[in-house]
Amino acid sequence: MPGDPGLFTLQVTTHEKGLRADAFVSAHLPDCSRSRAAALIRQGAIRVDGLPCKAGYKLKAGQTVYGRIPPPTAPDMLPEPLPLDILFEDPALIVVNKPAGLVVHPAAGHASGTLVNALLHHCPDLEGIGGERRPGIVHRLDKDTSGVMVVAKNDPAHQALSRQFKERRIRKRYLALVHGSPVADSGCIDLPVGRHAVERKKMAVVPSGGREARTVWHVRERLAAATLLALDLETGRTHQIRVHCLAMGHPIVGDPVYGRRRAARPRTGHDATLHAILSQAGRQMLHAARLGFTHPLSGEPLIFEAPLPADMAGVIQQLREHAA
Repeated sequence: MPGDPGLFTLQVTTHEKGLRADAFVSAHLPDCSRSRAAALIRQGAIRVDGLPCKAGYKLKAGQTVYGRIPPPTAPDMLPEPLPLDILFEDPALIVVNKPAGLVVHPAAGHASGTLVNALLHHCPDLEGIGGERRPGIVHRLDKDTSGVMVVAKNDPAHQALSRQFKERRIRKRYLALVHGSPVADSGCIDLPVGRHAVERKKMAVVPSGGREARTVWHVRERLAAATLLALDLETGRTHQIRVHCLAMGHPIVGDPVYGRRRAARPRTGHDATLHAILSQAGRQMLHAARLGFTHPLSGEPLIFEAPLPADMAGVIQQLREHAA
């Protein structure tokens, strides 16, 4: 196709012999990730000396690798003009303060109204991730967890951020309002997390077969009947903080899955007031307060913070006033 910017022809040099075909292509074409190159090789869109090959084929010096990288295709998801609280944005990434109640990615039961739908509308110039014109989700927050999220806008940024998460170089701090008051002022929960043995939609601390999970915590403020904790994640397991807080005997206030079963309301007095305040929590009181990482392209260290959302701040303030 004359003038097609996706067409390429590459010659394998002597020092490149032995490289996998997919690794060779991604090394020469920064906008084409290794996984995408492998997919195109499987489809026959990239060939070696005119012949189809496998992604793991070891190249020989002097061979010619050529093919075509198709432009990103439009995703099935539709752009939607939903409000976004943007903390930072540049051509490589966007950092948002996700509100509680917003689902990150379309899935069964949430085909629209998600963060991805909002980003597709806000960023019409997305370069594409893995051959599809969509935002690159490198980490997620539960629907009812608020706070800072970073999203990649192109393949190189997506690969670099994903690598930082995998190598545990991302610094994540959460704030959680938990029931009760821990005896110590700080600690580390080092308990493996895996699928619950009976309730398969839940996670749990498991004696075997779980994945390593570490949460470092310290008391930010002791309140009446509850405590505000700051928690730093050293791993990123599904529901890790919620499961670990339950394991330490201080489940997160308002957590419908891992929280305390709703007790009968006390009739009068101090306990009744506290019960009324804590019952206002319509979701788990968990907030991703800070996210630190290295910019995937410039290498600049970045830290972003999001203030406590109004519902969580309101419950905390009422507990302070009650104690006073």
